[in-house]
Amino acid sequence: MINTYWEAGSPLYKRVVITSMALSGLGIVLALIGANIGNRGLMYTAVGIIFAGLLTHMVGVVVRTRDMKAYRKQNPPQGRQPGPK
Repeated sequence: MINTYWEAGSPLYKRVVITSMALSGLGIVLALIGANIGNRGLMYTAVGIIFAGLLTHMVGVVVRTRDMKAYRKQNPPQGRQPGPK
């Protein structure tokens, strides 16, 4: 049985998740650097990079949902199916 999303995830899902984390992490580091040196331009750029990381995360959620729907279609759940009421 598959235990985690990572084990069950497609290569596209894994790339999207890693990209999302990298963008978000880079944005946070740049925001901290910009705040410490007083560079507003760098801070605003960092906010844009963090936003791109969040958008990429949302793409990952969509990819994961698509993958799960395809998996469920190929492997329907076993056991009692709900009947008409």
